[in-house]
Amino acid sequence: MTSPNEAFVAFEHVQKSYDGVSLVVKDLNLAIGKGEFLTMLGPSGSGKTTTLMMLAGFETATHGEIKLDGTNINLVPPHKRGIGMVFQNYALFPHMTVGENLSFPLEVRGMGKSEREAKIKRALDMVQMGAFANRRPAQLSGGQQQRIALARALVFDPKLVLMDEPLGALDKQLREHMQFEIKHLHESLGITVVYVTHDQGEALTMSDRVAVFNDGRIQQLASPSDLYERPDNSFVAGFIGENNKLPGVIEAMGQGTCTVRLATGEVIDATPVNVTQKGQKTMVSIRPERIEYKPEMFPEGAHVLDAEVLEFIYMGDMFRTRLRVAGSEDFVIKSRNTQGQRMLTPGEKIKVGWHPQDARALDP
Repeated sequence: MTSPNEAFVAFEHVQKSYDGVSLVVKDLNLAIGKGEFLTMLGPSGSGKTTTLMMLAGFETATHGEIKLDGTNINLVPPHKRGIGMVFQNYALFPHMTVGENLSFPLEVRGMGKSEREAKIKRALDMVQMGAFANRRPAQLSGGQQQRIALARALVFDPKLVLMDEPLGALDKQLREHMQFEIKHLHESLGITVVYVTHDQGEALTMSDRVAVFNDGRIQQLASPSDLYERPDNSFVAGFIGENNKLPGVIEAMGQGTCTVRLATGEVIDATPVNVTQKGQKTMVSIRPERIEYKPEMFPEGAHVLDAEVLEFIYMGDMFRTRLRVAGSEDFVIKSRNTQGQRMLTPGEKIKVGWHPQDARALDP
């Protein structure tokens, strides 16, 4: 974990209000390491974009300090922060060629022509756009324009690159391809990247760590695997990936485990996360891919419950089955499409099973 003392980017008790009454960002403390790829993830209005805009200098913090490489930058104008920026709408100058777009931030910094040309060539080659220097943005596809926007953000060798929903306007296949390209660029250049998205798949694919925002606060800051496997609360569990939720009440607390009586009377064990006492209400979280419906595949010590198939969807590489389990009609299991896999039929009665350690008792 990066501490504020060794952070390359640090938010210390940062707040932001637009009207002087309600806070869009509430007492934010966040330390980002040099060379790290950190993603701010959350729904619209959660405070993630406002946080990025304060770091860029386009918004001013109402309270607290923002530091870059140990220096307070609260009053430093955007163009003097040495930060590269990539926007969703590309923000390219339409009247300029690709080369001129990339030259602009170098000219602003007073760079000579030969040095500019060398940096432009290097940046375009980085994004496989070396042959497009003389074209105008309107002559490029959306994916090509986004590559140019990325090259422009990198051309002056910034110490920090900020990306605000940069792939939001691209189609699914191109978006996924660009995710890997940006990730590989980050790894090869060793730059620090702060990335904003509401797409949890994108965040899990690209990031070293993810800060999940909701209601102006970070709900959890962790690696992609920790967020998915060990969510801190029901918001994170529901926002990151698909998640089954069964309401219940804590019947007993043990060492690293608890017993939960579900709303329909079944009793199961789970890992307690932020529940501490008997009688406390809880929401048990279980990932769809951790659940089996073939008895021979049930893990040793599995909890086994009755289920009724409500919907069976063929998705190519996997099957998605929606079931009625313990009173919930939104209980989903995901299973791989392997050779000989039996397709289920709506109305069919089956058993489902999972290992107790794959169930987490969260705040309701």
